[in-house]
Amino acid sequence: METESEPYVRLASLRALHQAVAKLNTARSMADTLQTIADGVVEGLGFELCAVNFVRPDGDLVVAAVAGSEAAETAMAGRVGSRASWERRLAMGEPSGSLRFIPCHEGWILDNDDVPQWHTPAPVSDDTDRWQPSDRLFAPLHTSGSELLGVMSLDKPRNGRRPGTWTLEALQLYTTQAAIALSNARLRANMQRALVRLEREQQALRASEESFRQAFEYAPSGMAVAEMGGDQHGRLMRANDALCRLLGRPAAAMRRYSFSDLVHPEDIGTLLRTSAEGGRAELRLARRDGSYVWVSLRNSVVADAADGPRFLLTHVEDIEERKRHEIQLAHRASHDSLTGLPNSAELRARLGARLCAGTAGAPGGAEGGIGPVLTQAPRPAADPTVAPLTDPAAATAAGLGALEAFEGPYDTPASGIPAFDGYAAHHDHAVPPHHDGEKGLAVLFCDLDGFKSINDRFGHHCGDAVLIEVARRLSAGVRDNDTVARLGGDEFVVLADGVGPAEAQDLAVRLRNAIIPPIRVDGRAVRVGASFGIGWAACGMTAEEVLQSADQRMYVEKRSRSGGGRRRAG
Repeated sequence: METESEPYVRLASLRALHQAVAKLNTARSMADTLQTIADGVVEGLGFELCAVNFVRPDGDLVVAAVAGSEAAETAMAGRVGSRASWERRLAMGEPSGSLRFIPCHEGWILDNDDVPQWHTPAPVSDDTDRWQPSDRLFAPLHTSGSELLGVMSLDKPRNGRRPGTWTLEALQLYTTQAAIALSNARLRANMQRALVRLEREQQALRASEESFRQAFEYAPSGMAVAEMGGDQHGRLMRANDALCRLLGRPAAAMRRYSFSDLVHPEDIGTLLRTSAEGGRAELRLARRDGSYVWVSLRNSVVADAADGPRFLLTHVEDIEERKRHEIQLAHRASHDSLTGLPNSAELRARLGARLCAGTAGAPGGAEGGIGPVLTQAPRPAADPTVAPLTDPAAATAAGLGALEAFEGPYDTPASGIPAFDGYAAHHDHAVPPHHDGEKGLAVLFCDLDGFKSINDRFGHHCGDAVLIEVARRLSAGVRDNDTVARLGGDEFVVLADGVGPAEAQDLAVRLRNAIIPPIRVDGRAVRVGASFGIGWAACGMTAEEVLQSADQRMYVEKRSRSGGGRRRAG
């Protein structure tokens, strides 16, 4: 073994070691650190060859740096040795602190493993202190937590002898500093990769935000971002140009509103359900001029995995034209194409909406129907000042149907009216009026007198004009909440709710008088009369039964007036 007793030799070695360690601190990249470690062994510790094997993520070791021999660097750099082979080498070596030395007489069994190695050709010496060509010296590099970072493989000391105590101590000191430098380099490399990844993510985020901004701002349909939660829930944070143009409001003004401030009062429930659940809804939003526009509103809740919902992204599409078309189609399906009045189907629907099913025993009730049980009340004492109604004609003239004229009134039980067939308990049941001051739903059935002769004499063009004018006069003679419908042909029906018998009779007289004046068509004046029958809608009756009742009473009136010398139509 070598002898290094001279103080100046050790001092020179310390200086070289200090310089090698100092260079470790100047390296900035992982590759520079690995190469500096290898160079430091050659320059500061007196070895002619050093290879640094670095642990890869998969656990195997790759030759990452070689110093001292270009031939060795060419042959070994980049080659990989398995982790298992390296562990076997480190386990069989003679330990000297953290170092492992494998003499040539033991290392020959390693010649065929997959660890990259290089031996300087030289004759084998009989001197046991001499460094033999197949001797191996390894210096493992560990973190403070004993994680293996790499292994330095050293060969051929310059003095040609096996390293002595002083050299091994210096090598161990250098190995410790090299492991620290390598740990720092790995940490810097990881931080740099993290920074690069973060920068890429930020760039991608910025690109995504820019894409969203452009898609949001330049979208052909309206878009808005609204807050979720807190005191400002629903407030519009952003609105694009398309939405501002649609509603006629500047962007600055839009930020003062939420959609609940802009929605039509009838659509507020739809909006609230849509806002809470996401999804799509069709509703009306207010323009700046006070008008409303139909829109399709589609919400998407943008949520954070940790914090829950963050804001609401709303897409607003103008569907005014489609809605107008749908309304027109619905109007055509429910209204008469000639007069514009509600047609027979719409009339029955409106009448049916006011009626609930009844039981047997109710006026007009179907056998086995469902509804409040109606009981016959005692008849009031006869008023001697009022003439009794003894025939259907007199009953009709008084505005009462035959059923009301000859049967007593029907009252509901004092216990109240329950809900039936979907009608709420507060449903205002339709009941015919039977006393002065009582009101009900009057059904006035109108049939034109003399209309057929006009059609026959002057043609359908003239007849259509007469029907249009009669519809206009009937509509002008009723209240805003009354319904005037064309049942078909020359038959019309008027629904007047909340009127008593006398008011219904007065209404029939006014409407008849409004129809009688001449109607000018193509320069000629034609006349039609009208017969009215007044029926009363009652819960327990069907719409068809109510109409049939009024129709029968109209024919009673027509027969009672047939001999009265009515004016001939035309």
